[in-house]
Amino acid sequence: MHVSRFSRQLLACLLLAVSLLSSPSWAAEPLDVAALSDQPLSLTAHVALLEDPDRSLTLADVQRPELAARFTTDLPASSALGLGFTRSAYWLRLPLRNTSSSDVQRMLAVENPRISVIQAYLPDAQGQYQVVVTGCDMPGSSKVYPNRNYIFPISLPAHSEQVIYLRMESSVGLLIPLQLWTPQAFHAHERDDYVGQAWYFGIATAMILFNLMLLVSLRDRIYLLYVTFATCTFATLAIKNGLAPDLLLGGVPLNSNAVYYSGTSLALAAMLLFMRRMLGTPQLLPRTDRLLIALVALYLLTPLAYAVALPLFSRAAILLNLATALVVIGVGVAAALKRQRSAYFFLGAFALLMLGGAMTSLRAMGVMPTNLFTVDGIQLGSAMEMILLAFALADRYNVMRREKARVREQLLHTQQQLVHTLLSSERELEQRVAQRTEELQVLNSKLETLSLTDALTGIANRRHFDEVLEQEWARAQRIGSPLALAILDVDWFKPYNDHYGHPAGDACLRQIAQTLASTVCRSSDLVARYGGEEFVFLAPMTDAAGAQAMARKVVQAVAAQALPHEVSPLGHVSVSVGVVSLLPSADSNPQMLLQHADAALYQAKKQGRNRVGHE
Repeated sequence: MHVSRFSRQLLACLLLAVSLLSSPSWAAEPLDVAALSDQPLSLTAHVALLEDPDRSLTLADVQRPELAARFTTDLPASSALGLGFTRSAYWLRLPLRNTSSSDVQRMLAVENPRISVIQAYLPDAQGQYQVVVTGCDMPGSSKVYPNRNYIFPISLPAHSEQVIYLRMESSVGLLIPLQLWTPQAFHAHERDDYVGQAWYFGIATAMILFNLMLLVSLRDRIYLLYVTFATCTFATLAIKNGLAPDLLLGGVPLNSNAVYYSGTSLALAAMLLFMRRMLGTPQLLPRTDRLLIALVALYLLTPLAYAVALPLFSRAAILLNLATALVVIGVGVAAALKRQRSAYFFLGAFALLMLGGAMTSLRAMGVMPTNLFTVDGIQLGSAMEMILLAFALADRYNVMRREKARVREQLLHTQQQLVHTLLSSERELEQRVAQRTEELQVLNSKLETLSLTDALTGIANRRHFDEVLEQEWARAQRIGSPLALAILDVDWFKPYNDHYGHPAGDACLRQIAQTLASTVCRSSDLVARYGGEEFVFLAPMTDAAGAQAMARKVVQAVAAQALPHEVSPLGHVSVSVGVVSLLPSADSNPQMLLQHADAALYQAKKQGRNRVGHE
């Protein structure tokens, strides 16, 4: 049966009216995209937000009425959603409406290349959701539109409504600038954006090449340090802005955010070394110079921490970078007060860079709003720094040339005195080297201890546990003895934290760790914090019965502490334990032990918590 165009439009209007009348009370008013202007529309005030702390919800889950009603609406009309450093996933619900009589095309832009994982659920022509999984931890080919940010083309038929869902999570600060564009306006913005990026990276490339030529010509190490700093900054900003290619190591994709944070650390380490050389801090500010060396050593170690546990260290990294900015400015001011000529150029060059970096870091923490100066603050500051520093290095070269001429004249008259000074300096240098070597040995010893100990509870950390597990598994396999593992989880710990506060939560975890350590007291056993509110103990040469008995003692010991927990059905803090004992074989591995213990823990929770589960 042929249906006229008028009849189809009438039918669409009726369906739209019915859908509006039947919409639940929690459904937000859809955004009409038909009249979108050439300017981007910020969507922060038009989306609804739902936190997924366990990162386990699916699209079907968030569409259920009981969860759909928990979406937060009426969000502030800012340029971006600043969710800070969180390990939760977040769902965004965006209802759209096309009231025009023709199909419309729109571009949904998430203008933050540093979001780890984005899952976009986009309705197709039949109303079925098509999922797009992308993000900086995914290959570049996962993007549906080739752009340094994450762009999702949207098509809305005439007189229709769609609900778009976005799920996002990040291993660093989660900042979501969400905008809607017309295709024509977006393409114009895209061209301008890439022109701006090319402008900065062109300047950076020119300065790197210029200083490389000076390095070859003058053979002064300061130019090598500056080229290293500029190159690290270049590469780090390329990663930050989503312009770097896929990062692979032996064919395995690397964590993009971990590489970005590591690049920042290497750039700051090179900058500190450059500053020491340019300002002469070993002679001008010897005590402060030790602090600079310690910072360099710390920055050279941070890539390992980022590779192992970036979410754990990302907030501390931002604070460390901000503190370093203050230290650098302070050193520059101190050198200027001592009338060090290069300090004036240095302050002018690096104050802008540090200001831009601080604004970008504060934006990542959700303190500063999203705008040109906070998004591209490092690039703007870096470009100005490179230009100003070119004058500083030229001035330094002239000063050095005059100084060499003066020294050459004095050398003819002070040769004997210089020999004496050189001998004294050699002895002093030997003493400093010996002292520095001793300090580094002490520092390395402390760092080794800290790297194997959980800072909160004082027991072994995850890294120490992983190492011992591999060793004990190999030993048990070699001598043919069983190896027991228990995973312990504090029951209803998130409600405990929400009710009593995080300081009380930390105190609770310390108490649990002490109880576990005192209960599992054999010298051959290991207790460790596995992560969050999870603990483990490893018992070599222990069968299933023995391990279960140990686990029951732990459950009873924690219950005996009678730590108040008003939100728990038991009224006190309790734990659930999953226990397993395996006899290692040639076709098994330590991961099987962990998987069985985790399954046993799940069984204990399923049976009501405050008990021991086993397989």
